[in-house]
Amino acid sequence: MSRKRPSGLPTREQILEFIEQSKEPAGKREISRAFGLHGSDKIALKALLKDMTDEGLIDAAPGRAFHKMGGVPRVTVLKIVDIDGNQLIAIPERWEADGIPLPKLRVIERGRKGALGIGDRILARTEEAGKGWIAHPMKKLAKASEQVMGVVEESDNGRFWLKSTDKKARFDIPLFEIGEAQPGDLVLAELGGRAGQKKARVTDVLGDPFAPRSFSLIAIYKFGIPFEIPEEVEAEAKKVHDLSVTTDKREDLRHLPIIAIDPRDARDFDDAVWATPDDDPKNINGFKAIVAIADVSYYVRPGSALDREAAKRGNSVYFPDRVVPMLPHALSSDKCSLREGEDRAVLACHMQIDAGGQVTSWRFTRAITRISANIPYQDAQDAIDGKLAHPMLEPALKPLWACWDLLKKARNRRGPLELNLPERRITLDDEGRVVGVAVREHLDAHQVIEDFMIAANVAAAKALEEKKSPLIYRVHEPPAREKLVALKDYLKTFDLEFALGQVVRPSTFNAIIDKVQEHDEILPQIMEAVLRSQTQAYYTPQNAGHFGLALGSYAHFTSPIRRYADLIVHRALVSAYDLEMPAPRDGAIKPVTGLSAKDFERLDVTSEMISRAERRAMEAERETTDRYVAAFLSSQIGQIVDVRITGVQNFGFFATVESIGGDGLVPVSTLGAERFHYDEASQTLTGEDSGDEYRPGMRLKLRLAEANPVSGALRFELPEGGSYAPARMQRPSGVKHKGKHMAGKRGRPSNIRHQGKRKR
Repeated sequence: MSRKRPSGLPTREQILEFIEQSKEPAGKREISRAFGLHGSDKIALKALLKDMTDEGLIDAAPGRAFHKMGGVPRVTVLKIVDIDGNQLIAIPERWEADGIPLPKLRVIERGRKGALGIGDRILARTEEAGKGWIAHPMKKLAKASEQVMGVVEESDNGRFWLKSTDKKARFDIPLFEIGEAQPGDLVLAELGGRAGQKKARVTDVLGDPFAPRSFSLIAIYKFGIPFEIPEEVEAEAKKVHDLSVTTDKREDLRHLPIIAIDPRDARDFDDAVWATPDDDPKNINGFKAIVAIADVSYYVRPGSALDREAAKRGNSVYFPDRVVPMLPHALSSDKCSLREGEDRAVLACHMQIDAGGQVTSWRFTRAITRISANIPYQDAQDAIDGKLAHPMLEPALKPLWACWDLLKKARNRRGPLELNLPERRITLDDEGRVVGVAVREHLDAHQVIEDFMIAANVAAAKALEEKKSPLIYRVHEPPAREKLVALKDYLKTFDLEFALGQVVRPSTFNAIIDKVQEHDEILPQIMEAVLRSQTQAYYTPQNAGHFGLALGSYAHFTSPIRRYADLIVHRALVSAYDLEMPAPRDGAIKPVTGLSAKDFERLDVTSEMISRAERRAMEAERETTDRYVAAFLSSQIGQIVDVRITGVQNFGFFATVESIGGDGLVPVSTLGAERFHYDEASQTLTGEDSGDEYRPGMRLKLRLAEANPVSGALRFELPEGGSYAPARMQRPSGVKHKGKHMAGKRGRPSNIRHQGKRKR
């Protein structure tokens, strides 16, 4: 039986005691009932609770229940933000206790485990346990009110609107509350309203959308990329930064001319290479090589604050104007970065390569190295081509290229997928404004480093398999049948045959590409079609091979500064090869650097988390590049530009600006008054009267009508209005494109007809 409470207006201490002990939300009604208050005492209680709130003794939770300031309401809404081992971690969705750290609650799942994940919202009952808090989920809630990002605009009648940063958004959203925002500000807004009456209110003002670094900031907020490093993590990075690197339990490689070859604008250097002819009489005309990778596992210990933050981020995200690193800069761009002339801790992959380019043996050591030179790709290529005198040409570059000649033989026999897809390079001035966009040139030097990295990644995977060690694989599965069927139908419109009954290998697709290699007008679209037929690579502890590289076992080992998967592989190698280092004497840093029990237990969870983080980073990087391209083109509005059609739909076609990229739409409604037939199989729009045809791969000239840097959207129109259409090109002999003309469907725009099978 509960202790009877005294009647009459309670003291501050009595109210605090009741709130802390109550197993249910304690609002004014519950407090009144507990102390037997009536009439004027209830009015006095209301005033007392207000005073206690103003004094910072208590706070009001949603629903007007009270809790001790700095505590967590007994029943409240939480958001799951992390996974520690198999333990979900949540924080209160609402927290207004100034100066009091945001509490982290351990979520105790009942019933089916794994039903909750990062980003989920729950209504939970909470309780203190020892020095922390635990949460018991009562029910899973819908996602929080959708937030959108956009720019505030003011109409002539004084109303405010939100112009979304999403290029797919079709309409502006009315704002019913703008707070401190001004027209032209980049803001976050919360959507509200009923169906058909969408509106929004501004919740955060982010600043000038056209200011330097704003384009990447838009992507960071949109995709929820963690970009502020907690103080605890920064402090730990500074502490481990000073760990000594000596030859104690490390192989000394400082006498070798090991070099790092990277982009000229690289922000971190985590790999270096060396090769020389092998003096082993059993390996005639072969080479021995070393791929030295920054020993990140020495600094980022399992279960540390650094490790938890790196796992949450999953990878570094690279924008034209900034990097959102997986690790603090004290490590990513300093202590773990392989800089010329500085001693660095590395994990070294020693490989023996035979005359046919096969890696016949490997071993892994912890080592200390001193990079002889950081060389940009272009300089390395120019030195090899005799265009640049470089001191590392004879001792390092020539042996590397000679060894690569062997690796290249093995790659050609293996027949990996060869898709030469352009990569855009954004050039910024000192103030962060875009001054140029170009396609990045692909050099032999790029392939040299890529092939050495692939060899080391394969060696890491096979070495761990030999040791029967768990690891995270990089898996790329063969294409799904339905995608192959779609590809077959598409290729047929070019009179290109693709047999579905064959055993599909990467070389199967290479043969298709080779057939159109000389036809510049259709080569890009064939490569894009092949790319669309492929599955997306991902991380998993279960090996399923890497189809694109034509490899049976593949893991990521070579970039632990920027990929968490590589860090896990490093830890597995440390454990498998007994490369553990002596524990620091002061005991301030966790002693284990190998694969921990928690690492092993959560490989499935970790793989899924980092696969999602990778997809998030790719989308964010692509969208940011589109915004910079739109900013670059915004000074050319009204001008005629050379474009290539990249996709055709029933509502119009998409085109990209030749040489620099940037996709834009040409609505079918702007093509003229005649009706257009859409053929789904051949992906063409054809004029009913004129026979004018628009199809993927077609090159033509369009007028740039709009370039929106905030959304990255472009819009084109025909140079001379709807009456203009490009002359149909004569196709090369043996390569055709054909489509049927069928009756249209009802309910479509007046000048469009759709044909072809519907997707099921």
